[in-house]
Amino acid sequence: MTGSQGNGGKAVFDGKAFVAGLSTAPGVYRMYAADDTVLYVGKAGDLRKRVASYFNATPKVTRTMAMIAQIARMETTVTRTEAEALLLENQLIKSLKPRYNVSLRDDKSYPYVLVTSEDWPRIAVHRGPRNVPGRYFGPYPGVTAVRETLNLMQKLFKLRNCEDSVFRNRSRPCLQHQIGRCTAPCVGLVSAPDYADAVRRASMFLDGRSDELTQEVTRDMEAAAEALNFEEAARLRDLLGNMRSMQARQYVDGKVAELDVLAVAMQGSQACVLLLSFRDGRNLGTRAFHPRTNGSDDPAEVLAAFVSQHYAEQPAPREIVLDRAIEDVPLLEQAFSEAGGRRVQIKYNVRGDRARYVDLARRNAEISLATEMSSQAAQNARAESLREMLGLSRPAQRIECFDISHTMGEATVASCVVFDAAGPVRGQYRRYNIAGIEPGDDYAAMHQALTRRFRKAAEARAAEVAAADSGTDPPVTAEGAGILPDVLLIDGGAGQVAQARAVLDTLGITGICLVGVAKGEARKPGDETLLLPDGRALKPGAASPGLQLVQQVRDEAHRFAITGHRGRRQKARTTSRLEDIPGIGPRRRASLLKHFGGLGGLKAAGAEQIAQVEGVNAALAQRIYATLHGLDPGPGAGPD
Repeated sequence: MTGSQGNGGKAVFDGKAFVAGLSTAPGVYRMYAADDTVLYVGKAGDLRKRVASYFNATPKVTRTMAMIAQIARMETTVTRTEAEALLLENQLIKSLKPRYNVSLRDDKSYPYVLVTSEDWPRIAVHRGPRNVPGRYFGPYPGVTAVRETLNLMQKLFKLRNCEDSVFRNRSRPCLQHQIGRCTAPCVGLVSAPDYADAVRRASMFLDGRSDELTQEVTRDMEAAAEALNFEEAARLRDLLGNMRSMQARQYVDGKVAELDVLAVAMQGSQACVLLLSFRDGRNLGTRAFHPRTNGSDDPAEVLAAFVSQHYAEQPAPREIVLDRAIEDVPLLEQAFSEAGGRRVQIKYNVRGDRARYVDLARRNAEISLATEMSSQAAQNARAESLREMLGLSRPAQRIECFDISHTMGEATVASCVVFDAAGPVRGQYRRYNIAGIEPGDDYAAMHQALTRRFRKAAEARAAEVAAADSGTDPPVTAEGAGILPDVLLIDGGAGQVAQARAVLDTLGITGICLVGVAKGEARKPGDETLLLPDGRALKPGAASPGLQLVQQVRDEAHRFAITGHRGRRQKARTTSRLEDIPGIGPRRRASLLKHFGGLGGLKAAGAEQIAQVEGVNAALAQRIYATLHGLDPGPGAGPD
């Protein structure tokens, strides 16, 4: 059961009076500034006692005193348990982005190993939303660890990794089968039960049940030998040998390790948290995180915030080893154990192998922090150079860039990439599939993409103003939708810039520095011309740090646009083809492709030639021809 209390007065906030009315129950508190921005979100086992600690006479660090001085009002939410308060705190930090909380900033989603749910499952790397039906194993700290795992799975269990469009249209085994890494289910060289058994065993291995799997394979091998099925016994013997040779186990204190080792390094308010992962005894490698400390210079506070937020999003291993003590360890252990359905332990001040891994993680954290700080210094220098070049009052805190990609007008896609002071903000990248324009009309494509982007911003701003006037909460919008950039880069010349200016003027959006990025005659990097809002055209030259930042953002927009265009174009060329024609099953599809040597040959054939393929009558041939050429199949288009 939850409830809330607040103090909306505009005078100096009376903390002691606010504390007097608070509950002693667990919950979450939020501090707000006069402009209604969120200063801090915290959790408490006893709300009254925790909030009171901010307003007593105990000396506090400068950062905390500065935060308290800005409080205009506070709100609290009561929860049933302290573990529930922990979860709510993490959700609010992620959604509200408070000014003084340490927050985990990670633009890259974790890679997983995916085993799909279909008649003939495939195994693949997956990154992003888990919306593909199947089982996800992970997360892994990096894509290298995932690829190594996939390589291992294919050697041991010979599962397919090809895309479904390839799988459905194979007429003979591919190279993966020839080198012994796939059993070729695409052409029926393995039975469905045998393939399903291989998938089950691969899942056991990925689940960390390799000991159980080894025992099962051993029993099956002995049973096959007793039944005088020596061929099957030899196959299982080879599988068992490969499993044992490839299980390069790393033991910690004599046990198979399933743990994460975390260490933090700090210089001032810059921090790096290094994660070293072990699963089923295998070292999966490291991953460096650079959280926003928002002024905190306490390594224990940064590490505690990381542990709380990271494992609220990712499943915790059985053991988490830290390089220093943090607060609320019993609470975190309880929350992670309840979420995972098994006991999770958090340890520090360890010995033996664990101590060596902590030292390794700490040294890697220091190296990663030094690298990040040197690259951040260069990024700051480029931002300052751009500020001087464009005549801005301060370095740009948000840069957006738009680009258009198509092939002779086909599958036009616009991209919008976002950079902040720390670099790319990939979670706010957007692609726009352009439709309803003349093919190849880049001006119309740019106008449509910018209208869709900034119309949402204008609507979000209007909704915020209306909510403020009515005293209600503003509606929830997509992350970044209501935020306007300081600098808007348009990849193109005066025509594209004119489209951007027209869109902004129509929507009544001001305060954005609009810059066109036009390529030079030789299209060489460094030869770009910047078209400024006042009509000037600058050629800073390749040595300009400001132009280097513009190039970095522009190149990222180009990469993101062309990737989306290629995906859209490929989808258009691989869908609505044979698999969508009524009456065409796997056998007829394979016969057609084999007869004509592929989809290109089939598309070049006439309906009469198609009808000559075994199992294809004249009506079906006409349907195939019409579908491949975008024609109306005519009457009788249903399956035979």
